[in-house]
Amino acid sequence: MAKVVSHSLFTDFDIDLFKGGKHYRLYDKLGSHPVTVNKKKGTYFAVWAPSAKSVSVVGDFNGWNADEHQLMVRWDSSGIWEGFIPSVGHGAIYKYKIQSNNNDIWTEKADPFGRLCEHPPKTASVVWDAQYAWNDGAWMGYRKEKNGLDRPYSVYEVHLGSWKRDKDNNFLSYRQLAKDLVAYVKEMGYTHVEFMPIMEYPYDPSWGYQLTGYFAPTSRFGTPEDFKALVDAFHQNDIGVILDWVPSHFPEDAHGLGFFDGSHLYEHPDRRKGYHPDWKSLIFNYGRNEVRAFLISNALFWLDQFHVDGLRVDAVASMLYLDYSREEGEWEPNMYGNNEHLEAMSFIRELNQEVYASFEGVQTIAEESTAFTGVSKPVHFGGLGFGMKWMMGWMHDTLEYFKKEPVYRRHHQNDLTFSMTYAFTENFMLPFSHDEVVYGKQSLVYRMPGDEWQRFANLRLLFGYMFTHPGTKLMFMGGEFGQTAEWNFQQSLDWHLLQYGVHAGVQQFVKDLNALYKGSPALYEKQFSPEGFQWIDYGDHENSVLTYIRKGHDEKNDLIIACNFTPVPRENYRIGIPKKGKLKEVLNSDATAYGGSDRLNTAIKTSTKAWHGHKKSVEICIPPLGIVILR
Repeated sequence: MAKVVSHSLFTDFDIDLFKGGKHYRLYDKLGSHPVTVNKKKGTYFAVWAPSAKSVSVVGDFNGWNADEHQLMVRWDSSGIWEGFIPSVGHGAIYKYKIQSNNNDIWTEKADPFGRLCEHPPKTASVVWDAQYAWNDGAWMGYRKEKNGLDRPYSVYEVHLGSWKRDKDNNFLSYRQLAKDLVAYVKEMGYTHVEFMPIMEYPYDPSWGYQLTGYFAPTSRFGTPEDFKALVDAFHQNDIGVILDWVPSHFPEDAHGLGFFDGSHLYEHPDRRKGYHPDWKSLIFNYGRNEVRAFLISNALFWLDQFHVDGLRVDAVASMLYLDYSREEGEWEPNMYGNNEHLEAMSFIRELNQEVYASFEGVQTIAEESTAFTGVSKPVHFGGLGFGMKWMMGWMHDTLEYFKKEPVYRRHHQNDLTFSMTYAFTENFMLPFSHDEVVYGKQSLVYRMPGDEWQRFANLRLLFGYMFTHPGTKLMFMGGEFGQTAEWNFQQSLDWHLLQYGVHAGVQQFVKDLNALYKGSPALYEKQFSPEGFQWIDYGDHENSVLTYIRKGHDEKNDLIIACNFTPVPRENYRIGIPKKGKLKEVLNSDATAYGGSDRLNTAIKTSTKAWHGHKKSVEICIPPLGIVILR
């Protein structure tokens, strides 16, 4: 076997950018890259390990012998070790064996920039150089029109390992999902799909939130090209793809990023900033230039190499606060004496600026659970620069309200109306995510009170209220057909439930809600503006009724919405309307097709009787535990 040959993909300019934390395409330089040097095919390896005394590439091609292929350290104090190994190519399995200057500690690590990992529980990296021919040119050309903040944005959140499995409970592959999942998401009318983390992770019960291979789609479901084919298939069907991305923490697994070269390379050396007590994991050192470049390069990698349309950034709150999940004495204030993590905030702003500058028509979405201001405001206005933020307060208050028996709801109507006092302070996405159907919280439908009919009527009302509330939408898989069991990552969703009318009815209602959302400018053109919403009446506590108007640019498209949160039908219920004209019922959650009692509004007559501060009014029936949408 030939020894290591001196070779580099780095220029002096690359090194300057890397040291300054401004090299955002590090995946083109670091990692393993099959190349030809002096007419010999092989692989160039480069790894950042500034505390190393020696670095060797070990693998199936040299018997895992650290003496065979030792990399050379660059002269420029960058801490990069590199070299070309002839005859090692596509498919070779490898790790880096690192001897540290720190007491001669030895570590054996997967490649932080590896494009493919062995199938867990194996942990080595794989040299990968397969090509893929994209067929999504049309989508990429008009993506900015489809993916804008004034466009319908209805997201189906998916855990690829448990959406559906084969008859032997084996995973579906990326290629199988490119047929089955794409067809289903299209049929249901969602505009986007969001994958829970697909970057390589060692431990299935982490659901993908403990990453060891940031640049590798998990090999559980196939190769990187297979994953590209899945993204491609969604794009060819006009469906955007969002990836759940985890820059907030990483696991301590021996082959991962932790204590990489015998030093705290990627994690902050102070455990008060570098260790996450909730998740027993390590926290990135956001103040270190090379670590920032690693993370921003990773975000751009998925947008660039995999044509991804957005990143949902996990656990942003844990990054923003030095005292997150810490008791007094377990954290140190910043230079201003408060609890804001200044380095993390700076990193987030730089990340968002670079993402939006580099890629047209993409979005970043923050999972941020506090009242931190300006999360979705541009950086140049002092914000963090995200496109959207999850509306966790709305989600919590709404589910708390819906689990109450209807007889008590009149005392808690403020739980629903409170969201409108802050609905436009951020660009909010309304999430019913995986976190709401695990750990004893029960499924959405089983959190509803009453008998079976009332549970499912409540669920339809919940979704109708969600789709007519300002903001974009996210729904976790299974919710759309009323999955009764909590989510179990080890098995398929309970698709057999669709043989029952109540489940098929909810599914049809969600399909029709998606169609209404996409076909109604009043629901999306001003979804982040107070101009897009107007109360008719939020004060009818006794009847537990809410009425409101959603508005777009053209008032002829306005929608009038009435929600009845009790099982008592509200016959001849009068609501004020802003102008005369014919009203048509465009959706009613009580239709028999959805499993309802069919209390519909067919002929709606406008009256000159003033009501609710309007000169005109109408009388309608608001069905039990139902929502009526009129145009």
